[in-house]
Amino acid sequence: MRAALRDAGNSDDAVFLQRFFKTGPGQYGEGDVFYGVRVPATRVIVKAFRDLPLDEIDRLLDDPVHECRLAGVLLLVARFRKDPDAVASRYLAAVYRGRVNNWDIVDASAEFIVGPWVRDGDRSLLFELAASPSLWQRRVAVLSTFDFIKHGDPSTTFALAESLLDDPEDLMHKAVGWMLREVGKRVDRSALLGFLDRHAAEMPRTMLSYATEHLEPEQRTHYRALR
Repeated sequence: MRAALRDAGNSDDAVFLQRFFKTGPGQYGEGDVFYGVRVPATRVIVKAFRDLPLDEIDRLLDDPVHECRLAGVLLLVARFRKDPDAVASRYLAAVYRGRVNNWDIVDASAEFIVGPWVRDGDRSLLFELAASPSLWQRRVAVLSTFDFIKHGDPSTTFALAESLLDDPEDLMHKAVGWMLREVGKRVDRSALLGFLDRHAAEMPRTMLSYATEHLEPEQRTHYRALR
């Protein structure tokens, strides 16, 4: 699988992706390396290796190359319904050892693994992740709630959003604002407006911008003015 990803790579795309995913010194993706494979091509390759054993998927998750780690989580997503407990435990182990470590890797996996795994049970794991010093663990927590939103339940999204109003990372402001926006679009516009009534004045600018993106123009203006 590594060979297939490497052969699909493009050196110009690798340079672009290293810039796009902020791999420079001090940036959130510092030191990450790329073959230069776009996501649609990675997904095609993943389909050819859907039966890869879990131990081999672990090796992909620990690979220094970004596309290998992305392929690893996509393989876990594909296996989740077949063996949810085994997949979730492997995924969370990778999260805790820092291998689910860029926004695309989180966003392609958290809602499809962690979300359904905890949806009908104890969700305290998400609050533990949200309290982590790791940006990526916090993002896993928030993005996992997309599964709940799609099932009509915004409660955990709102609770996590309240706990993350002071988060220092712009990537978290985007993630929280995105999930709040989805609550308004998919579940209950009035519930979103109620959250904004309570918290718009203290929300980071980016979070508020994302959360209000699909409101009526006069509503957007009202809430953004509260800051």
